[in-house]
Amino acid sequence: MKGRLIVADGQTPAITRSGVRLDKWLWAARFFKTRGKAKEAIEGGKVHINGARCKPSRDVSVDDQLSIRQGWDEKLVVVKQTSDQRRGAPEAAALYEETPESIEKRMLIAEQRRSAASIIRSDNRPDKRTRRLIHQFRDKNLR
Repeated sequence: MKGRLIVADGQTPAITRSGVRLDKWLWAARFFKTRGKAKEAIEGGKVHINGARCKPSRDVSVDDQLSIRQGWDEKLVVVKQTSDQRRGAPEAAALYEETPESIEKRMLIAEQRRSAASIIRSDNRPDKRTRRLIHQFRDKNLR
């Protein structure tokens, strides 16, 4: 545990943390709706700090670089502030800054997904023969 020991007027010593837990920070920065979901993502390898896997209890500090994968998107953000309290979206957005390369890469991949979907999509539902062919194809390839 990072921190320093503080003794106040004969009371028991208390340790103050210099950073914030990663799962708390992700929740406060509104990347995940709950700390539990943030913890699952971290344990599942979807979140990396400075290129390395980490635990939910790892402290986040200013200028750490986080790689966060959510669904199809992967964001590369730099921590600007630390907070363990969830606030409004504008205040949460001030906690981090997404790198320009990350934004450009996400936009490019999203555009590729949109264009691929237009090629695959048909105007109508498959007829009986086409459905049978689709089912045969799936059965062959799932074995």
